[in-house]
Amino acid sequence: MQKIIFSIILILILLPISQVFSQEYTDTPPTLSISLKSQSTFVYQDSEGYTIVIGLIENNDPLSFLTNVVIQAKFFDDFNPNSLEVSEGSTVLKVIPPNTKSPFIIRSENPNPNITEVFTTLLKFDTSESMKNSLIISNTNVFLDPISNLSDSTYTLYFSGTLQNGNAPISETFAYLAFYDVFDRIIQISSIEIGDVGMKEMKSLKLTEEISTSAVGFLLFSESDKFYSTILNVKIPPPEIYVKLVSISDVTVKDTLGKKLSEVKLGNVVQIESKTSIQFTENNIANETPYTYYIQIKEKSPNPDMPPTIHHIDKFDGKFIENGLELQSIDWIPEKKGLFFIETFVWDRNNAPLAAQGPFVLILVN
Repeated sequence: MQKIIFSIILILILLPISQVFSQEYTDTPPTLSISLKSQSTFVYQDSEGYTIVIGLIENNDPLSFLTNVVIQAKFFDDFNPNSLEVSEGSTVLKVIPPNTKSPFIIRSENPNPNITEVFTTLLKFDTSESMKNSLIISNTNVFLDPISNLSDSTYTLYFSGTLQNGNAPISETFAYLAFYDVFDRIIQISSIEIGDVGMKEMKSLKLTEEISTSAVGFLLFSESDKFYSTILNVKIPPPEIYVKLVSISDVTVKDTLGKKLSEVKLGNVVQIESKTSIQFTENNIANETPYTYYIQIKEKSPNPDMPPTIHHIDKFDGKFIENGLELQSIDWIPEKKGLFFIETFVWDRNNAPLAAQGPFVLILVN
């Protein structure tokens, strides 16, 4: 038996740097084995006016299993130093295995459009008995419905997969899909209720879901009363129309005189430039197409086992006039030495991708 028990669908505009929410986060001290992943926390207001906080908790301990995690969110406006309200939540996983992350969701108690700031902190957690990594979850197919309307704010996603149980019967079994955007923030979570599973039994998984157009992939994982699975990272193939509609090319880094650079000096102003072109069919040419061009600069980790960290995000607003070419230029002042790579994206004003991600550019800051 499968049943979708909850799904958060983001229907408002999702911005990498929110103009509505000035967010603050608190990580736990390094002596603790658990921490809030501040970079991945996402805040938005749903269609009913409630403020939603979605984030990640990481168990940094290489041996301990953690449970009963409680996260607190305080909601503020721009004027009152006292919080408007305080809410608590827990992680999606009841038990977080060693060196593993779990999403959490907190919803404000009341709808309030005046909330502009959210402060999250970790309140408590307990250690748990060990669990076996005996669930094998897999993705067999994932695709999106073709998109014909550029103003759409959601995609219809079709997912299918399998869950293979270990050498003991289990119950209270769920599979989870935690959708993330290009900025590595969890923006939506869906679940599939599986229930009881016999020893060595295999279950098929299916999900048809409306997802935010900002979602570029999802984390796939499962948990039962006895076992858990490894977390899989699944990329979502972009809708066909957006890949063919706009293309990003000629991404370069230049100095203020227009000279192309592969190395830059710390503190110097550089310009990140690119070209984007739009191509409609003859019967479907729009007079103008507003868009937002994003750059994301990540710092390469010296440890090959560690993912890069987001160093800088900026954007450029423009519009295409019928079929045509647009030029973008964004200034950047490097504030840290190291090796960085630049990612580029073009979205419409509903944050639906209009193009595949642009080519990577490496830049050394010294």
